[in-house]
Amino acid sequence: MYVHDLNPVLIRFTDAIQLRWYGLAYLGAFVVGAWLLNVLAKRKLWVLPPGAAGDFIAAAAIFGVFIGGRLGYMLWYYPKAHGWDWINQDPLMLFKVWEGGMASHGGILGLVIFTWVYARRKKVSWRGLGDGLCVVSPLGLFFGRMANFINGELYGRIADGVPWAMKFPRALIEQDKAEGLEFSAAMDAASQASDQLKVPIHFEQFLAVQRHSPAVSRAIEPFLLPRHPSQLYEGLLEGLVLFAILWTVRIRCPKAPPGVLTGLFFVFYAIFRIFAEQFREPDSELVMGGLLTSGQFLSLFMIVAGIGFLASARFVKGSAPALKEP
Repeated sequence: MYVHDLNPVLIRFTDAIQLRWYGLAYLGAFVVGAWLLNVLAKRKLWVLPPGAAGDFIAAAAIFGVFIGGRLGYMLWYYPKAHGWDWINQDPLMLFKVWEGGMASHGGILGLVIFTWVYARRKKVSWRGLGDGLCVVSPLGLFFGRMANFINGELYGRIADGVPWAMKFPRALIEQDKAEGLEFSAAMDAASQASDQLKVPIHFEQFLAVQRHSPAVSRAIEPFLLPRHPSQLYEGLLEGLVLFAILWTVRIRCPKAPPGVLTGLFFVFYAIFRIFAEQFREPDSELVMGGLLTSGQFLSLFMIVAGIGFLASARFVKGSAPALKEP
C-alpha cells in the first residue's frame, strides 16, 4: 500500500528560505481568481470593470483570506488542542502562520466582511460583488486541498477494504496507542533502515528522511493504518464540482439576481463539506455530543446564511450584474 512520501518543499534555497507547494497553492488561487474575474467583468457578468480584479483579489487575499482564516483557526481550532494561553504568553502566535494553520470557514467569513466594506467604498452591489468572488473561490479551495495532500496533513479516517486507501506517516503520532509502544516500534524499525535515523531527531526531520528513503517507508508501513485520502475528496467536491456548478449558472443565467450565486456557494460548500468530513480524521474535538465534527458544525451556519442570500435574491430588489464604469 502506498505510503505518502510527497515533499511539501518544491525548491529549498536554504533552511530558512524555501518554495513550498502550500504557498504556491495560495499564489495560484489568487492569480487564477483574478484572471477569471476579469473574464467575467469583460462579459459584463460582474459589478467591477475589467482590470479591477487584480487590486480586488490582492486586498481580498490580505484582509479576507489571511486575516479571517488565521483568526478563525486561532479562535476556534487552536484552543481546542492547546488552550487559550497563547493570548497572554505568546500573542504573536496569531501571526506565525508557519506554526499552525488556517481555517477555511474563517477565511470565508473574512471575505464576507471584506466584500461588504469594499462594496460600500466602491458604491457597488455587495451581493453582486460577492457573487463574482464566490464563482472563482472554489478553485482556490481546490488548490488548497491539493497542497494539504502534498503536505500529508488533514488525512482521512481509517479505511479498511478501500482499494485507493493510503498510509500517512504523520498519523504515527496521532494514532499512537499503548502508551507510545507502537510509535517507538515504528521508529526502531525506521532506524534499522537508515543510518540517518540511528540518532534521536525531531519528527519533522524524520519525515524529511522518509520522503527520500523507500526503505524507511517500507519499514514503517506495517505500523500505519490505511486511510482515506480525504484531501482529494474535498478538493474534488468543494473545488472542482462546486466551481463547475457556479460557473455554469453564472454563464447560462446572466440575469440571475444578485445573491443567487453567493447563496448557492454557501449551501453547496456546506453540503459537500459535511459529506466529505465523514471520511476525514477530525482535527479537533467533536461537538454536539460527538455527533458532528467542527467542520460539519460550522457548515450548518453556512447553510442558514446561504438560504438567507437566496431569499434576499428572491425578495430584495436588485438587478443582474451591471458594469460600473471606471
